[in-house]
Amino acid sequence: MALDEFGLIRRYFARPGLESPGLRLGIGDDAALLDLPAGETLAVSTDTLVAGRHFPHDATPFDIGWKALAVNLSDLAAMGARPLGVTLALTLPEADEVWLAAFAEGFFALADGHGVPLIGGDTTRGPLSITVTALGAVPPAQALRRDGARADDLLFVSGTLGDAGLGLAFALAQPLSWLGEFPPAHRVHALARLHRPTPRLALGQALRGIASAAMDVSDGLLQDLGHLLAASGLGAELQLEQLPLSPGLHYLAGEGGGARQQVLSWALAAGDDYELLFSVAPGQRGAVEALARQLDLPLACIGRLTSAGGLCLTWDGRPWEHERPFGYQHFRGAPDV
Repeated sequence: MALDEFGLIRRYFARPGLESPGLRLGIGDDAALLDLPAGETLAVSTDTLVAGRHFPHDATPFDIGWKALAVNLSDLAAMGARPLGVTLALTLPEADEVWLAAFAEGFFALADGHGVPLIGGDTTRGPLSITVTALGAVPPAQALRRDGARADDLLFVSGTLGDAGLGLAFALAQPLSWLGEFPPAHRVHALARLHRPTPRLALGQALRGIASAAMDVSDGLLQDLGHLLAASGLGAELQLEQLPLSPGLHYLAGEGGGARQQVLSWALAAGDDYELLFSVAPGQRGAVEALARQLDLPLACIGRLTSAGGLCLTWDGRPWEHERPFGYQHFRGAPDV
């Protein structure tokens, strides 16, 4: 017998007995009831993932479930917020139980790892799309925002950049004539970074009182940095030789020529990295280096903010001329994936 909407929710998404501080009422009523911690304000983020636009049609349901949650938790991380719970609106062509079981497994693998409860949502029939709303809490004076940066602040980014761009090239089987013999372990890493990004929640909360501004890198470093600069009314000098690259992208960059240019393009504009980009006063550099050791997470200084508008890119101190690549933008005719 085919599952109806309520049977689907009970079987795959209702989780009785899940403990969550502040959750008075979760799935099963018209709305969830959630207590906000004293002295904190609510942070809310919503993202929709659509098949063929945000993930390839042949992506595994486990990976889709993981990524749908990860991109929202990344937004909470960028605000320095602690997750309280999430809602899930799931539009499905049909109630495929094998697909649903794997999707729920991926979704809860990430949710349970961060202690994030699913507290409500909706299911409906239609073209495959997933909308997650994430709710978090943060003391209002400590929330990380885009508009708090100051001239001469240092720019940092977590993790590595560009791996998801390489992963997408593999996922779409794009011809890369210069790729040659690419080590399989690097290919696996790039695909994992594309399909299962890591929301930097611990870093975001640790940056409270240290970072002057922050955001996550979802649409490409240059585009997202542009948003931070516009919000703060500043410019920036970016040192491209300081961009943090994974061993796989270092391997490719070492091939020179077109390979090096492609690596830079992925690191600057491919998007889907879900790392944190943040600014700190020069005197906080030691605190950032201590955080990197504490969290065992690379935090690379890639430039500084300037009072003059615009973005200056350099390589080893020399201006770097380029045709500025775009990051990801909806409604600009970006190709399907």
